[in-house]
Amino acid sequence: MSATSSHSAEPRPRARDLGIVVGELPPGAHNAITDVPGVKVGHFTLVEGKSIRTGVTAIVPHGGDIFRQKVPAAFDCYNGFGKAFGTVQIQELGVIETPILLGGTLCVPRIADAVMEYVIRHDDTGQIASINPAVGETNDGFLSDGRARPIKTEHVIEAITKAAGGPVVEGTVGAGTGTRCFGWKGGIGTSSRQVKGDSHTWTVGVLVQSNFGGKLEILGKLIPSPRATGTDKGSCAIVIATDAPLDARQLQRLARRSFAGMARTGASFSHGSGDYAFAFSTAWVNRRDALSPLPDEALSPLFIAVADATQEAIYNSLLRAQTVKGHEGRTVEAIPLELVRKAVRAGK
Repeated sequence: MSATSSHSAEPRPRARDLGIVVGELPPGAHNAITDVPGVKVGHFTLVEGKSIRTGVTAIVPHGGDIFRQKVPAAFDCYNGFGKAFGTVQIQELGVIETPILLGGTLCVPRIADAVMEYVIRHDDTGQIASINPAVGETNDGFLSDGRARPIKTEHVIEAITKAAGGPVVEGTVGAGTGTRCFGWKGGIGTSSRQVKGDSHTWTVGVLVQSNFGGKLEILGKLIPSPRATGTDKGSCAIVIATDAPLDARQLQRLARRSFAGMARTGASFSHGSGDYAFAFSTAWVNRRDALSPLPDEALSPLFIAVADATQEAIYNSLLRAQTVKGHEGRTVEAIPLELVRKAVRAGK
C-alpha cells in the first residue's frame, strides 16, 4: 500500500523535448500553469493494493486567503456529462473562493466536503457560514475502484497545503493517476503561453486532467492505438489561469476557446464525455490601484494562447504518463515514444 503526494517514477519527455511545438506564441519559464504569478499546483496520489489508482490535484490561485480575496472566474461546459461541483455559483457571481480541486467522479462530494473543512480550519473569525468549493472530475473507474471512494479529507488538504509554484509534476500523478486518453495512459498535463500587449506581457496557463477518447493526432499525423475508438467514453477537465485583467464574462469566452485546443488533438467529444473548463484571473490580487478589464478587441491573442496551451497540455499529459495496472487486472499502457517520434519525423 502506498499513498504519496508526488510521483517518483523516471520522468518521460514532454512534447517540446520531442520537437512538438504547438503554435507560435512562446511559453513561460516552466511552460506550466504556474507561470502565472502566484498560481500553485499540488497533488496527492493514492495507490493502494490492486484496485486503487486515484488521487487529487489542487490548483491554488494565489497565496493569500482565497475566500476573502476572491478572484474573477468563469466556467464553461462543452459536453455536460460531468459531475463538476460549485459551477452554479461561479456562473452567477463570477468568482471563485476556494482552490480548484480535480479528482475522480465518485469522490467529488468527498473532495468538496474536504475543501469546506480546509476553509473552516483556516477561518480565524468563526463567521464563515457559506462555502462554494470548486471541484472538477473525470472518471478513473477503469483503473481504479471508484465505488470504494477512497479519497479522505487529509488527502485533499495535503494537496492544497503542499501546492507550489515552479515546475509541475505531470502524467500519472494526483487526479491523473487512473485516467486514460486516446486508448493510452492519460493524466495531468500543463502548458503556458505569453502574449505581448501594448504595455504588458500577459501569461495564459492551462492544466488538464485528460481522460477522453477519439483519434490522437500530432503534427497532422494520426497515432494508432490498440484500444481507442472514436466513440470512447471519457472526459477532460481543464483549468485556465491568467494574469490578464479579464472579468467573468471575458473569462468565460477564454474558457470556451480551450475546447478548440482539445479538438485539435483528435477528441471525439462522445456521449459520456464531460468536457468543461474553469478559468480565473489573478490580475487584481494584491493590487491597490484601480484596474479595468481589457477591451474585448484585445482578447484574440489570448484566445490563441489558451487553445495552443490546452493542446500542448494534453500532449504533455500523455507523454509524461506511465503504464498503470489497476482495478480487475486491467492495464493501460503509456504511449510508446517511438510512435510519437515517428509522427514527428513524418510531420516535419
